[in-house]
Amino acid sequence: MRKISIFGATGSIGQNTIDLIRRDLAGYDVVALTGGANIARLAADAIALNADIAVTAYDDRLDDLRAALAGSTVKAAAGQMALVEAAARPADWVMSAIVGIAGLAPGLEALKQGATLALANKESLVCAGALLLDTAKRHGARILPVDSEHSAVFQALVGEDMEAVERIIITASGGAFRDWPLEQLRQATLAQASSHPNWDMGQRITIDSASMFNKAMEVIETHEYFGVKPDQIEVLVHPESLVHAMVGFRDGALMAHLGAPDMRHAIGYALHWPERRKLPVARLDLAKIGQLNFVTPDPARFPALALAYQVMARGGMMGTVFNGAKERVLDHFIASRIGFLDMATIVEQVMAYFEGQSSLIDDAMTLDNVSQIDQLARQRVDLALVERTG
Repeated sequence: MRKISIFGATGSIGQNTIDLIRRDLAGYDVVALTGGANIARLAADAIALNADIAVTAYDDRLDDLRAALAGSTVKAAAGQMALVEAAARPADWVMSAIVGIAGLAPGLEALKQGATLALANKESLVCAGALLLDTAKRHGARILPVDSEHSAVFQALVGEDMEAVERIIITASGGAFRDWPLEQLRQATLAQASSHPNWDMGQRITIDSASMFNKAMEVIETHEYFGVKPDQIEVLVHPESLVHAMVGFRDGALMAHLGAPDMRHAIGYALHWPERRKLPVARLDLAKIGQLNFVTPDPARFPALALAYQVMARGGMMGTVFNGAKERVLDHFIASRIGFLDMATIVEQVMAYFEGQSSLIDDAMTLDNVSQIDQLARQRVDLALVERTG
């Protein structure tokens, strides 16, 4: 029986993971489930899966969680330190699906225990890719990608020599605004940005998809995880969201990974790796689909992509700056303090500021230093907003 933990259990990735676990519950011993403010969902799942412990990220919700778990054997805990302590509990497989940089510390702790880390928390690689990969290596742990694009690349590379890889192409749906003209994007509302045409995701990642910040993060992830050069990574807008990624080889061959837009495919592959087991996902009918479309993304409409290549060119902890600034401008957009296109403009300004702070971004990549740079980047966003509003 495999010991597993799910961090970010109440989000879409976590819920899809639980859906797969429930189908073979006898095969798993659930150690820890963690979540945020959805205490009822967290407690119900923890009880149903007979988890050892349930953790909410919010200290002030501990009493609520205890009440929801009353009568069960599941322990309750709360706060950021409790998340890290839960990650230190021995487990064979850990799903890292906490949104944002908050997922970095628990992920590192799980790797220190030698666990296989199923990584859906893209911020970990963007902010601290070298630290994460080095921690896995030092502790004999393994990181398996769960983003649909990186899972697709990972699968396309099975049995292949990385030296033969010429390029990696990751696809983007284009989000809610893939057909909008630039001028219309300037007036895009929060409600419009929060609706995705293909995927059922949380609000923040849906907005990131519309702005292509999500794809920019995935470009950086590709660079960090697979070790390819920035100029080997390409992005194509693919409205159908059926081809998740392609790997091109030096002989001209192009291996494409196709599948329905269902995260249970990538989750299930990581859960059962190195085996392939039957999954409850739709089978594609290519004759019915008829055609697949690909378009080069417009850099004027999706400036976040260019910022990703700047991050990779600069190196150091510029990825931390990028992510911290990105998360903070998203806060401001959701609060209606800035417009849709203002997000990329402000992130670029913050990156330009830190370009002149080499002593900071070239410092040793430790958890403490990454956390410090993250906070400084967020503060710089707030300062930029004050300057913009006078």
